[in-house]
Amino acid sequence: MLPRIAMVSTYPPTQCGIATFAESLSRSLIHSGAPVEIVDLPAGPGTTAHEVVLHRHRGSQDLPVTSHLLNSFDAVILQHEFGIWDGDDGIGIVDLIASLAAPVITVLHTVPAVATGGQRRALQQILDLSDAVVALSHSAYRRLRRDFAVRSGSLAMIPHGAVALWQRRRHTNRDGAPRILTWGLLGQGKGLEWGIRAIALLRDRGVHADYVIAGATHPNVRRAEGEAYRQGLVDLSDRLRVSDRVRLTDDYLSDAKLAELIREASAFLLPYDSRDQITSGVLVEAIAAGGPVVATRFPHASELLSDGAGVLVDHEDPIAIADALEGILRDGEASERMRQRSRDLSAHLAWDSVGATYLDLADQLRRGHPIDISTPSRLAVA
Repeated sequence: MLPRIAMVSTYPPTQCGIATFAESLSRSLIHSGAPVEIVDLPAGPGTTAHEVVLHRHRGSQDLPVTSHLLNSFDAVILQHEFGIWDGDDGIGIVDLIASLAAPVITVLHTVPAVATGGQRRALQQILDLSDAVVALSHSAYRRLRRDFAVRSGSLAMIPHGAVALWQRRRHTNRDGAPRILTWGLLGQGKGLEWGIRAIALLRDRGVHADYVIAGATHPNVRRAEGEAYRQGLVDLSDRLRVSDRVRLTDDYLSDAKLAELIREASAFLLPYDSRDQITSGVLVEAIAAGGPVVATRFPHASELLSDGAGVLVDHEDPIAIADALEGILRDGEASERMRQRSRDLSAHLAWDSVGATYLDLADQLRRGHPIDISTPSRLAVA
């Protein structure tokens, strides 16, 4: 009998990458036959719970009920990012783990290069108290081993999953114009202004490519500053005279909408400003969609693209972005090699494969077996 698993996370209709991750992972586990229940972390007061949610954990006031419920499961998978848990630096997750007798797997979506004192204390306690901790990239795995005290046999590297959409790709867009695609929730730090500047440079070189920026503004950003960032991108496109080539969509992408956009794309662009992004779900999706990918040198991109699945460029450098995109669009053989490398990697990134690894881990914990996860090589992407 497969283990009964509880997933504790933000969850749709909350719009964030962790909610999407939790939904995809739970679907994969259910597809494997495992019973899975969802305990939701509400994004704010008045938010609506998805119909599949068993219970809502709103913070310390719910701790007795939540821990009693979770202890009835064979294993508990907690999604962690500092901003989704209650208390200073999300310390509420530590209180919950400490209250549980059921085996706990904690998935770390953020491992800061320079953690604050509170973040460091929270992460160390998560590592101390969890039966298993999952890093989503080799970079995160190495950072945890370097900067924290990690119990032997308690840390695994299981890659972020994705749907393998490369089979649906066209070689060209319907109207023949190359299409560059970026997707995900919008906000400062995405570096999309550098992508728009690169499109203007390509136009000046006689390369007329369309640039689609798809996704809603992050709810937290919208609450704090409205649509100022999105409007700034529109204004920049007007100033650079590429408004006819740049299209911003404003909706939270369903799997079907994303698949249609990917189908028409010639290349994917991740021009992020962050030098510290340890995990990117969009990057994994872009590789699973068959690439080619152009991305700035944040840690997860350096890890996944350095072996030929795309091109790494310097941050805040539209000339380098334009050079990389032009090379992909003009050199069909090089582009196809990148696509092939992306397709090779996608087998390890498919949700079915990723979910099976979590299920195996949960089953080992339930049975009390020693866990052979002390090195990341067995679960490596590349």
